[in-house]
Amino acid sequence: MRYYLGLGGNTGDRFANLEAAVRGLREEGVRIIGRSSIYRTEPVGLRNQPWFLNQALKVETRLSPEQLLKTAKAVEAGMGRKPGRRNGPRPIDIDLLLAGKRNVRTAGLQIPHPRLAERRFVLVPLAEIAPRAVHPVLRKTIRSILRDCPDASAVRRLRRD
Repeated sequence: MRYYLGLGGNTGDRFANLEAAVRGLREEGVRIIGRSSIYRTEPVGLRNQPWFLNQALKVETRLSPEQLLKTAKAVEAGMGRKPGRRNGPRPIDIDLLLAGKRNVRTAGLQIPHPRLAERRFVLVPLAEIAPRAVHPVLRKTIRSILRDCPDASAVRRLRRD
């Protein structure tokens, strides 16, 4: 199945943490088939903290959504992520944004991500790699959701060297 994931973090070596998350997912059999640029993004919610680096991934795996979530949480934990304050500082966060055209609602998982349409730090990288992907609930493309997004927080693409 094809998924889109959002990666982000704002503590430690943020670039190395993004790479370590990608490596950790690969080691668990998740095939990375697309990566956005890396973006420097303003914190949302809890403002008094370091800015984040964010990236979107297009992946393929045989894992179910629930298994992929478990894998993502294991990668986060292996990188030192501890349960903490919502929207607070963290070395890495791996969110399941989209799962093909599926709408998943379980006690511990919602796909599409419930706040996807409200967050430029997710939409900008996602629109770079999947502008025509359709949100299965809103029935709008990622590009059009980004265009209509009321979030005004700063999202700056970083140059690749």
